[in-house]
Amino acid sequence: MTDVFSPLPEGWTETRLDRIATVNARIGWKALTSAEYQPDGYAFLATPNIKNSEINFTNVNYISEFRYHESPELQLQIGDVLLAKDGNTLGIVNIVRHLPRAATVNGSIAVLRSFGMEPRFLRYVIQSSFIQGHINSVKDGMGVPHLFQRDIKRFPLPEPPIEEQRRIAGFLDAEVGRIDHLVAKKHQLIELLNERINSRVLGHVGASTLACKNGAPATPIRRILEKVVRPPKAGEDTITAYRDGQVAARSARRAEGYTLSASTEPQGQHVEFGDVVVHGLDGFAGAVGTSESRGNCSPVYHVCVPRGDNDAQFIGRLLRLLALQGYLGNFATSTRERAVDFRNWDLFGRIPIPVVPLSEQREIGNWISRIPPLREVIQRSVALAAERRQALITAAVTGQFDVSTASGRNVTEGVSA
Repeated sequence: MTDVFSPLPEGWTETRLDRIATVNARIGWKALTSAEYQPDGYAFLATPNIKNSEINFTNVNYISEFRYHESPELQLQIGDVLLAKDGNTLGIVNIVRHLPRAATVNGSIAVLRSFGMEPRFLRYVIQSSFIQGHINSVKDGMGVPHLFQRDIKRFPLPEPPIEEQRRIAGFLDAEVGRIDHLVAKKHQLIELLNERINSRVLGHVGASTLACKNGAPATPIRRILEKVVRPPKAGEDTITAYRDGQVAARSARRAEGYTLSASTEPQGQHVEFGDVVVHGLDGFAGAVGTSESRGNCSPVYHVCVPRGDNDAQFIGRLLRLLALQGYLGNFATSTRERAVDFRNWDLFGRIPIPVVPLSEQREIGNWISRIPPLREVIQRSVALAAERRQALITAAVTGQFDVSTASGRNVTEGVSA
């Protein structure tokens, strides 16, 4: 074996994953289909369940006792290291620190069960830049990236003495936990602001005739919004309405979180900054909001401007919340591809919504307009924290500093709430 980690500290050696752990994963699905999922039973973890700092055992699918016992090597135990080996989450790794219920994993996750290395140390080694880079170099698959078990078993690993492994793992548990806590607090700022906004908007819904007989008046959407159809502009980015309510250039976001249109003309109309945009098929799932960018979007969208002095930010949020509450879906006459079909503007425009005083709209709209710049600042800060987190893990597991005397401040300095 070559000294890929050279130079390692005195007393450290280099090993391979299959020399310190077993590697098991599902070979196919053994004819298991989603139709077999149950309301309760044995937790069946998928990659979204292992993406965050703690494994999510709540929002999971469940399988029968027979299916659970069908693959005993995948029945999870405390200390198992879980590695995503397929798809765009490939390389994500987590560790089973507790088992609130009996659980197993689907075919996208490999179970690494250590018999010769501190499991927490193994988890951090796989998270390090070195192993993540190694994963990128050996992954296979033209469309969906994939790690073969034979390649996982050959992962090169540094191997300090077991007591040093435990010291490093304890150090990283504390320092990485501190960084993750700060990142969570930053995300919470956005969540709290959105909760405050949503509560105030829904208060107007509850005080209207939509909820009570003698409430404030309601009016059809078409009296508040005017649908516009502008020709697309060459060279502009694609605008997408995401299910989390953000309407933005797709290049600034990601490749999931929205529904693709079946249209053969995907760049069918122009969107201006501040337009209210509603996905004609996916709006029921929250793909409604006020655009943060200029660009072109599919004809499946309704692109609208407020009539009179109505506030675009407020109206976009109001429609999104009415969609998520299931209210808008009550007016649909058909469904398509499991989505409520509101491509017909005449149908959509007749839906009544609360009439809210303009001064109130503007005040709430001003709150909403603060979110994009705040989100941008937080995203930059979180990206910096992630870089420093990765650098800290890599330095610790390759012995670049002595964790017994280090505090982590040289790597994480400047990461604050």
